[in-house]
Amino acid sequence: MGRVIAIANQKGGVGKTTTAINLAAALAEKNKQVLLIDIDPQGNATSGVGVEKEKLEFTIYDLILGETPIQSCIEFTEFENLSLIPSNVDLAAAEIELIGIQEKEYIIKKEVDKIKDKYDFILIDCPPSLNLLTINAMTTADTVLVPIQCEYYALEGLSQLIHTINLVRERLNPYLDIEGIVFTMFDARTNLSLQVVENVRANIKQRVYSTIIPRNVRLAEAPSHGYPITIYDTKSAGAESYRALAEEVMNREEG
Repeated sequence: MGRVIAIANQKGGVGKTTTAINLAAALAEKNKQVLLIDIDPQGNATSGVGVEKEKLEFTIYDLILGETPIQSCIEFTEFENLSLIPSNVDLAAAEIELIGIQEKEYIIKKEVDKIKDKYDFILIDCPPSLNLLTINAMTTADTVLVPIQCEYYALEGLSQLIHTINLVRERLNPYLDIEGIVFTMFDARTNLSLQVVENVRANIKQRVYSTIIPRNVRLAEAPSHGYPITIYDTKSAGAESYRALAEEVMNREEG
């Protein structure tokens, strides 16, 4: 049975999509069957694994509207063991079109349950907001992984996100858990990055991953070329960090 992890933070620019793409690729590199689901209307996870948003026959939008089965939405990427359910700007209209639909919080879950057994990991890249799409991801997921940027306002919004996760657990998905918090865009040259890490570790009662993702030029460049960092620059600090994070995620499952 595949493990479903939603990667969420309502704050934009925290490395959420970067984490979704590169964690998926690092798990696939370790011979895990991985499905990446892009539910962000910006579609950055889609283009970040080399799939052209403009040439898609079916996307997550068609799935949500019930116009196509989930199997028709799955795209094979050029990377071994990594498949994708893509997204594009059409998805921005989904929330309005779902007004009045019964059990609209469970639309993605019902579809993902049909194919869950085929994958070791299913990663969902959420939009940078706490909307119906994110709620769908949380009803589908076993856990939520939260990327946090190493900056002054890191804790701002985190308590709101944890509150939302707790609400979803109470009302919609009693099995939902917090996978953990992962620090991104860490700059070892600044005291601020170190202070943020210490502050979060001291104040948050959630699991915090040991792996810290550095601020890395190659990591920032990779998506524009349609490659995960493990392929784009396999020996870079960013690639090694996501491999280490993948090991931690896998070990949590085994532990």
